[in-house]
Amino acid sequence: MPGKREGHGSNHLWVLVIICVINSMGFGIIVPLLYSYGKQFGITEQTLGLLTAAFSVAQFFATPLLGSLSDKWGRKPVLVISLIGTCISFILFAQARSIIMLFAARILDGLTGGNISVAQAMVSDISDEKNRAKNFGILSSAFGFGFVAGPAIGGVLSKYGQHTPFYFAAGIALTGVLLTLFFLKETNTHKDAKQKYHFNYAWLATIFKEKVIGICILISFLLTMAQFAMIVGFQTFTTDELKLSPTQTGLFYAGFGVTGIIMQLLVPFFTKTLKSKSFILLLSTLVCLAMMALSGFANGLMLFAIAIGIYGLFNGLRNPMLNAIIADHTAEDEQGKVLGINQSYISIGQTLGPVTAGFITAISLHSIFFLASLYILAAFLLSFRLRSQEPN
Repeated sequence: MPGKREGHGSNHLWVLVIICVINSMGFGIIVPLLYSYGKQFGITEQTLGLLTAAFSVAQFFATPLLGSLSDKWGRKPVLVISLIGTCISFILFAQARSIIMLFAARILDGLTGGNISVAQAMVSDISDEKNRAKNFGILSSAFGFGFVAGPAIGGVLSKYGQHTPFYFAAGIALTGVLLTLFFLKETNTHKDAKQKYHFNYAWLATIFKEKVIGICILISFLLTMAQFAMIVGFQTFTTDELKLSPTQTGLFYAGFGVTGIIMQLLVPFFTKTLKSKSFILLLSTLVCLAMMALSGFANGLMLFAIAIGIYGLFNGLRNPMLNAIIADHTAEDEQGKVLGINQSYISIGQTLGPVTAGFITAISLHSIFFLASLYILAAFLLSFRLRSQEPN
């Protein structure tokens, strides 16, 4: 069986990587432009948070459902549906005439936003336990590259009209649909369309009864909150304290993204040297905790850049390790469902992180980094528990 999976994976992984780069690039293009574009329809700093939350809440409920459907119908049709929904949402955003249309577009994208979890399930399908972390690292680096390249492309395209980036993002999503249809083969060999379908949202809560999987999802949620709280602190600190220009801040953040990509590509080195995925996660979380706390004490660019750079490196190990551990402990016919539930909690973490960071800025800009450190500390303590449950 391992040999069969290896051959299967070598045929499809790189096609999936290209699709993921295209998908995340489209997302990266439009997200930095949401506020500036939406201002003409009455979007404010407060309603921007609601617009972001609308996407995340819709994704929270839709992603495990789509993942579960991919276990039954197959990964390929669900991925196609997700990408079509993304394409339509970008077009709706470009054609928006009111704030209601903006919310409708983001909710539609959230409801069809099973792209990431289905892609992860496909990687799990084509991997065995030995190469699963490596393949998840490659997939994460593909998403990371798209997120880094997207904002730069969006900034350039916006010079040709405020609607241009959104139409371009829609075209990219459509390209992903075509690649999926014509070049990506189905990876779910356990699908059974005749079997009666049953999905229960109670699984979002009962998943925490699973010792290893539940701990992993909680760690993922906490580390996501920490990262997205840090992003708020990063933007405000570089602008208000370090007095960097928007271009300088953008390049700085791109560098942060690149460090994560580099580390994700080095996953095979870590898994070969340290063997235990849970120990690698424990080590990386400890380094992230130290660097986040250090960034909170930084007053100048040099110390801040070093702390954030090292944090970005070791934070890049988070998703490959957690996804691999979750997949290792999930039945083959439930990969989509469980990875979808994990992505649901990630989407909520992406919302709660910035919200809580916004509240704590009343104390000081530095307090955001200490708040993020608190989230990482909780994840670090849980990593010890995971280590006892997941010794190998």
